[in-house]
Amino acid sequence: MYVKQFFVEGLAHSSYILGGNQTCAVIDPKRDVNDYIRIAKAMGLKITHIMETHLHADFISGHLDLKELTGAKIYAPKAADCQFDHVPLAEGDVIQIEDMELKVLGTGGHTPEHISYVVIDNSRGEEPVAVFCGDTLFVGDVGRPDLFPGRAEELASTLYDNLHQKLLKLPDFCEVYPAHGAGSLCGRSMGAKRTSTIGYERRYNPALQHRTKEEFKNSLLTGIPEAPDHFSRCSAINTKGPALVRTLTVPRPLAPEEFWRLMNNNHIVVDVRDYTGFGSAHVPGAYNLDLSMNFSTFSGWVLPADRPLLLVGNTEEEVQRATTQLRRVGLDQVVGYSEGGIHAWATSGLPLEHLLHISVHELKRKLEQRDDMVVLDVRSQMEWDKAHIEGAVHIPSPDVRTRYRELDNKKSIAVLCNTAHRSSMAASILKQHGFTNLSVVTGGMTAWQAAGYSEECPLCEAPHLPRWLLQTQE
Repeated sequence: MYVKQFFVEGLAHSSYILGGNQTCAVIDPKRDVNDYIRIAKAMGLKITHIMETHLHADFISGHLDLKELTGAKIYAPKAADCQFDHVPLAEGDVIQIEDMELKVLGTGGHTPEHISYVVIDNSRGEEPVAVFCGDTLFVGDVGRPDLFPGRAEELASTLYDNLHQKLLKLPDFCEVYPAHGAGSLCGRSMGAKRTSTIGYERRYNPALQHRTKEEFKNSLLTGIPEAPDHFSRCSAINTKGPALVRTLTVPRPLAPEEFWRLMNNNHIVVDVRDYTGFGSAHVPGAYNLDLSMNFSTFSGWVLPADRPLLLVGNTEEEVQRATTQLRRVGLDQVVGYSEGGIHAWATSGLPLEHLLHISVHELKRKLEQRDDMVVLDVRSQMEWDKAHIEGAVHIPSPDVRTRYRELDNKKSIAVLCNTAHRSSMAASILKQHGFTNLSVVTGGMTAWQAAGYSEECPLCEAPHLPRWLLQTQE
């Protein structure tokens, strides 16, 4: 038995090749599938099975692309009612891949149709050696049950039962291969470790330590992070079957004048450059979604899904990376990009804007001088609760799209996050709504604390750590 994990940064999505001697399965594939084909070929394996644990909410699956390129069959939960050709699975079904038996467990809770694959490697023994559990069980966490309106209580109860009556009945040495890790919003407090064992999770996973189902539900349904906009959209696309990547428009280089014409014809401009570059000069009305941030998640969260996109980047390679990451969250209408980048735009004589950046020291001076400046903190609720600047206004960055009316556009507003990625994104949205007296606090709360202006925030110092562990550091 051979297991190869593929981890997508940002989305924190894990997929897997499960291989035997000659054939293999791909479990929970990402949309850009060439990595699986390349690795399988290098290992001398033929991809014969494409297996989904559930209808993923945070990304578009590559099952149809992989099927077209390999001829492998798609296996998916029967309860999902998928609208494409597949083998429907339910609890009790068994799939044979060479010496391996994959037994299907119904593990609904994160989603109603969720299944897990328990692997027995008969070449070594008769006990379960691994479980591909999708978003049911994570390292240090369990799947969130609140993605279906009005069903959170029901799904949390189902999740508890399936964890304790099914997954935790597996042997302690059984390896746990989840579909997500730290950084994903499919759970609340995942650990940074990407795989685990049933025994380790049984002993150390906080979500599994509750003595009763009611305690489990109360804990799980409290403090859940907001679900991004693209979650419901991705689930629907995965049910229907995504468009094949080969059929999508390839972004073309656009001269500044053509770019200008399209952006004035209902196209959205997305600047994927570093926030310092965006601050220096950018196309009017552009979103700033820095490629070095959690680009896919925030793109899916804030960009309109029904409008074509134009990209601004430093290089064609950046544009290609951005296009791949946009497609991962179902944003397929990437029409083109600014040929020659911002330099060509600037020398064309077309309108150009900038965004002021200030240091934490300048912010501190302005606040001490009682300057009429509003500090807008755009971090998450959990980050805000841990530490914030006294007197600041709190609006999480994705919510700025709708809550900008709570701000006075006549006042000077300094936008702040942990560094400056989300604050630059939020400021770009505010500019679209007529705010002009804006500045971004470079370095954000990380710099504010490093300068000694407040105590260190554990979420800023180690944002990759499990949130339950950080809570114990108070």
